[in-house]
Amino acid sequence: MKKIVYKISIVVFVLSMFSCEGFLDRNPLDKLSNETFWSTDAEVQMALGGCYRRLRDNGYFGIERIMMDALTDNAQYKWGGDLVSISRGVTETSTGGIIDDMWGGAYAGISTCNNFLENVDKASDVVQPEDMQNYMGQVHFLRAFFYFELVQYFGDVILYKENPKTVEDAKIAQSPEAEVLEFIHMDLDSAINMLPDDRYEDGYAVKGSAQALKARVLLYEENWSEVASLTKEIIDDGTYSISSSDYRLLFIYRQYRNKEIMFSTKYLNPDDYSDIDAMLILWGAMAPRQELVDEYECIDGLSIDESPLYDPDSAYKHRDPRLGMTLMVPGEKWYNPDGSQHTPDPSISGYYQKKYVDSTRLPISTSTLSDQDFIHLRFADVLLMYAEAQNEDAGVDQSVYDAVNQVRTRVGMPDLPAGLSQSEMRDAIRHERRIELALEGLRYFDLKRWHIAHEVMPAVHDLGNIQIVFEDPKHYHWPYQMTELEVNPKLVPNPNY
Repeated sequence: MKKIVYKISIVVFVLSMFSCEGFLDRNPLDKLSNETFWSTDAEVQMALGGCYRRLRDNGYFGIERIMMDALTDNAQYKWGGDLVSISRGVTETSTGGIIDDMWGGAYAGISTCNNFLENVDKASDVVQPEDMQNYMGQVHFLRAFFYFELVQYFGDVILYKENPKTVEDAKIAQSPEAEVLEFIHMDLDSAINMLPDDRYEDGYAVKGSAQALKARVLLYEENWSEVASLTKEIIDDGTYSISSSDYRLLFIYRQYRNKEIMFSTKYLNPDDYSDIDAMLILWGAMAPRQELVDEYECIDGLSIDESPLYDPDSAYKHRDPRLGMTLMVPGEKWYNPDGSQHTPDPSISGYYQKKYVDSTRLPISTSTLSDQDFIHLRFADVLLMYAEAQNEDAGVDQSVYDAVNQVRTRVGMPDLPAGLSQSEMRDAIRHERRIELALEGLRYFDLKRWHIAHEVMPAVHDLGNIQIVFEDPKHYHWPYQMTELEVNPKLVPNPNY
């Protein structure tokens, strides 16, 4: 895939010609190129690569997704801007920034996927039927991915099942969230039926990728029985498993053929790289909060308030090993190959994010080219989705313990204590999600789907000692931006904005 997907800039340009305003600015409308393209299997694969390329065109669908944790009690973004404004409740139709990026980036992905599905049949004579089914399954998966991103941020969104042909055709009202979710399920069901039942290896979505994303959508809908059934199917299949390698290595290299990874945004030097190492461990862009640090248990499985192992004077000893694998703590020192000490810019919290940082790249500078793949779906999350859904649907049973304990014991943490009630198990699972998935960009969505963001976030002050603001129901959805409202008068503003 890396040879095909990431050498496609010309094709992406051809298939994404911008010719009109608003939504159509993001749509491929060049009829001549679509009529002359699609003549070989190689061209179809390059067009498929254009769909995947959208995951990197918008950083928040790739490695910059980690910054979503800066909208939670896990971290704060160092440089202010729209992320800090949103966390302080300044979320309006003029906010722009990440809100524009999410909306525009998702619809760019959707338009590219629609263009593929509307034209790929022109290559039916030159593509083998099983390959054609595979290609189409991948694009159904990607379109579902982009639409689910929109739903999580905005709720009701405009549903383009195919690309509009004119500017006027694009001016339609948003569809109810339930209708968009139904369409997402249709795409994912198509993907599950079309994609090969292989292990995810080289960047191409497979059946397991679609199953895991469908489980996440069902989790969002609180369809507990279906989540439990689908994740159990993934678990019992045995294709995926918890990686036995170092937890931290999961996020920096040896990602190819790792049996835990189920889907990721791929990067490859020198053409497709990020600056994530410099951002995190040179500039200290993400500042993990003390609230996150305090959440890590001691190695006896007890909280720092309960464990006799906890010593405030040696606060990072005897702690869940994931603390030291996720964060760089005060007093920790890294050394460059020449023996000099690596000295990053000061952190506004005293902590640095270590997850996704590759220390083998030291000395890290502004010219460091990073190509760590960003993981969207992994087996540990599937285990925790199963545990949450089974606990909510049927209550505590051994399978719930087994799922959570697989995640904990990978890093040497003890099993959960026996005899937990359903409520206690719910708290344990939510704790485990926060720790296992810390700084992967998922907590913002967890807090919202549990409908506790308006309780959790106002209890937090940012590092400027300003209280975080999250109002119910206003901030559970983002506003459509004025630029979109002006272009499309049929788009009705989200409530409370």
